[in-house]
Amino acid sequence: MSEASAPHAADRRDLTAAQRNAVAELLRVSPVADELGRRFARAGHELHLVGGSVRDALLGRLGEDLDFCTDAHPDQTLRIVRGWAESIWETGREFGTIGVQRDGLRLEVTTFRAEVYDQISRNPVVRYGTSLTEDLKRRDFTINAMAVSLPEHRFTDPHGGLDDLAAKIIRTPAPPHESFRDDPLRMLRAARFAAQLRFAVHADAHTAMTRMAADLDRITAERIRDEFTKLLCGADPVTGLRLLVDTGLAERFLPELTGLKLEIDEHAQHKDVYEHTLTVVSNALRFEEDGCDFVLRMAALMHDIGKPATKAVGPDGRVSFHHHEVVGARLTKARMKALRYPKEVTAKVTALVALHLRFYGYGRGEWTDSAVRRYVADAGDLLPRLHKLTRSDCTTRNRRKAAQLAADYDALEERIARIAAEEDLARVRPDLDGNAIMELLGVPPGPVVGRAWKHLKELRLERGPLDRDEAEAELLRWAREQGVVE
Repeated sequence: MSEASAPHAADRRDLTAAQRNAVAELLRVSPVADELGRRFARAGHELHLVGGSVRDALLGRLGEDLDFCTDAHPDQTLRIVRGWAESIWETGREFGTIGVQRDGLRLEVTTFRAEVYDQISRNPVVRYGTSLTEDLKRRDFTINAMAVSLPEHRFTDPHGGLDDLAAKIIRTPAPPHESFRDDPLRMLRAARFAAQLRFAVHADAHTAMTRMAADLDRITAERIRDEFTKLLCGADPVTGLRLLVDTGLAERFLPELTGLKLEIDEHAQHKDVYEHTLTVVSNALRFEEDGCDFVLRMAALMHDIGKPATKAVGPDGRVSFHHHEVVGARLTKARMKALRYPKEVTAKVTALVALHLRFYGYGRGEWTDSAVRRYVADAGDLLPRLHKLTRSDCTTRNRRKAAQLAADYDALEERIARIAAEEDLARVRPDLDGNAIMELLGVPPGPVVGRAWKHLKELRLERGPLDRDEAEAELLRWAREQGVVE
């Protein structure tokens, strides 16, 4: 991947001055940081705002979580913040980090690090450093290797992070093969930052990622999962996903994505399923209402992964992928389990993958009210996301076809709304509850009641609400057929 062009020298000087002033101004209006800096200085220690906090301040997006580094060790940091911090946590103490809360800000103070890796184990061996320069050198990327000293606001940038930020480049402070050998997760983080910041990965780093992709196998599934989730929730996830595939990183933990690249999509012959999938992910972002909807984005990413396993070529040469939604749901569940996603998140994504094709029968013939009820009942709480996924899945360049699909789905949503208003579809239940079933059939709690309840629910979906007499008559008819009553 080629580098973005850097600004001219004169522009860079002006940009540097403006951005340094921006950092100072942000710190000035956030007195907590300076206050903490003065406490460390009085105790004879350094304190520096560092890493992502400086990067985000320069980008004008500094949040409420601030990262600091210091020459003080954790015990010394604790002595400095006690009596000043509103709350303190020590969960990261073994890595040299003490957490503090003050005036609504979450501050993490970490002792200078000079950690080393044995290149076999999955975690770094923590060793405290002795200087800010040493600490910055071991950081992942130059844009995260800048610091602002407190309280004097001295700016430190030994690796050209400010220039890279201006040029929108992701580059490592050390030679990339050394940086990635020390911590292979940095390769995935490069793709994540590309997605979050819309930056380009430096050509040398891209080459190293491609050559060293297999080193990602040293990293735990949980750490990979967390970075991948952040990537998919980035402002431009497609850029990050392309990097994963192009460098071979996806093959190490999400091979199903790479496997889509050469499969032809029968709904859009002009592009392969890989390109179609990336378009669907991009489309899904337009339907989000309040930040990243990971379940929707992940379902968009995985919705067609069953196609390679179900590909068939008919006598007429047409390609088909029958039941790929069923196979895809199974593959999605297995992959998300391997990445240690919570069961409830996996269940939602898997259900959406399984349901994403259901709509395509609607436009070919009039759905009965029963079919609409089943669509709503099967989707349950996922119905709003299913609407969004189905609309995102329309990627045809044929304007007339796209307009027809949109009109069909508009009609389906209107019909769902009408039937829902009449029948309360959100809570489709049998017209008789368990107690009524036991009383009418004269049976105790047990499997018979469950079977009867399921039969009545199927009737409810098929015919809509039944009055009490109809429901009881249907239950008795079923019970006689099943030999439950004479």
